[in-house]
Amino acid sequence: MSDSQVTTITTKGTFEEVISKVSPEMQEIAVAARNLLIEVMPDITEVPWGQQKIAGYGVGPKKMSEHFCYIAPFKKHVNLGFFYGTELPDSEGLLEGVGKPMRHIKLRSLDDVKQPAVKKLVKDASQHLPKLK
Repeated sequence: MSDSQVTTITTKGTFEEVISKVSPEMQEIAVAARNLLIEVMPDITEVPWGQQKIAGYGVGPKKMSEHFCYIAPFKKHVNLGFFYGTELPDSEGLLEGVGKPMRHIKLRSLDDVKQPAVKKLVKDASQHLPKLK
């Protein structure tokens, strides 16, 4: 991924801090999800919040107006969340959650990250805020 120009805003922490408290298996899934985001959007902006154990991704540093997704690792899965998930086409029924705009996918294995439907959701979500690009 040498073509990527990821901008990481480290004022609130690092990605390594975000994933530091979960098992090596969940860390590997979180890194794979991060790599998928970078693959889909090579010029992505990453904002890790070490204390909150979450990293946001988008076109700038502002969470709700410039981010389209986030990664949040847990003990038995990694959430790949979408800030405007209710507005995304989800033909495979992968999205979970009950909030007004937000939805997430629970990634429990590397195979989950590699699903074409997951990549499609990331692509669709990355295009959600075209006026900011």
